[in-house]
Amino acid sequence: MKETIFRANHEKLGAKMVEFAGFYMPIQYEGLSVEHQHVRKKVGVFDVSHMGEFIVKGTNALPLLQYITSNDVSKLTPGKIQYSCFPNGKGGIVDDLLLYQTAEQEYLLVVNAANIEKDWAWIAKHNEKFGATIENISEEISLLAVQGPLALKAMQKLTDTNIEAMEYYTSQYLTFAGVPDILLSTTGYTGAGGCEIYFKNKDGEKIWNAVFEAGKEFDIKPIGLAARDTLRLEMGFCLYGHEIDDTISPIEAGLGWITKFVDHKDFIDKDYMLQLKANGLKRKLIGFEMIDRGIPRIDYEVCDKEGNKIGIVRSGTFGPSINKSIGTAWIDINFAALDTEIYIKIREKLLKAIVVKMPFYKGE
Repeated sequence: MKETIFRANHEKLGAKMVEFAGFYMPIQYEGLSVEHQHVRKKVGVFDVSHMGEFIVKGTNALPLLQYITSNDVSKLTPGKIQYSCFPNGKGGIVDDLLLYQTAEQEYLLVVNAANIEKDWAWIAKHNEKFGATIENISEEISLLAVQGPLALKAMQKLTDTNIEAMEYYTSQYLTFAGVPDILLSTTGYTGAGGCEIYFKNKDGEKIWNAVFEAGKEFDIKPIGLAARDTLRLEMGFCLYGHEIDDTISPIEAGLGWITKFVDHKDFIDKDYMLQLKANGLKRKLIGFEMIDRGIPRIDYEVCDKEGNKIGIVRSGTFGPSINKSIGTAWIDINFAALDTEIYIKIREKLLKAIVVKMPFYKGE
């Protein structure tokens, strides 16, 4: 099992450690609900160094990325970031990713930890036709996500660059905690605001200590991956292996907004997805809130009131910020309209739920 450079830090802080995506990671420190609310109201730090990072550069970088990703990469300029996915050529998704343009003809792709090898092989295979310069730097880079309404205020103490003025989904290289060439982006997976900080492993201890020292006056705390999951689910953000996988298309998963059908862009599965749109969907991803008492979990059946199976739960939890049990499901299109009553099969009982618009958490 792999581990990040911060394993000893987590253990010293009393984290409960578990295997996650092939890495030994902190799942929680004080407790899920406390940590979740702390990020919503103040500031917390996630070690997400398990994520994968690839560099794609050169004159053929843009043609390659236009072909293998769903979003329109030509819209990016240096410092801008895009959410995107790799369609798999069979109507599903290889992975979702963040795509940074870091300089002219240079891009950084940030992918899910569990998919690093699969994604790299996929990019390398398609690059045979394009000949871009590609590099897998996942083993050399660590990543801290500092999230919450006070995150940028706290981190501003560590740099002369005005990060509080940065727009959402932008990035820049800067000197941070005295370390030059740190990539800081206004991104995150919580819906609480904040930033993500990329740095070389050798600078990890210095950055970690500086982040916690700078955040002391804001009551900064380390946060585990369990709260990261409840925070992202309250926002309706997709998690690979749950809302999206190799069997569901971006269109069915509600990711039409990152799937760009424009004349200057040919991409994997473009024709298939155009056909899907033209013919109408048979199923789609929806969000639901429980009416009856119960917590939905992945792979629970979704039924109509007669008990006929109409879908399958993809994620479920109790949302600490909204005080409700919530979930996502792939569901028969005939039951996907807002306010439709559906039933989740929990321990052989049909418990009532209702289809709602995501995000579940609308802000304070």
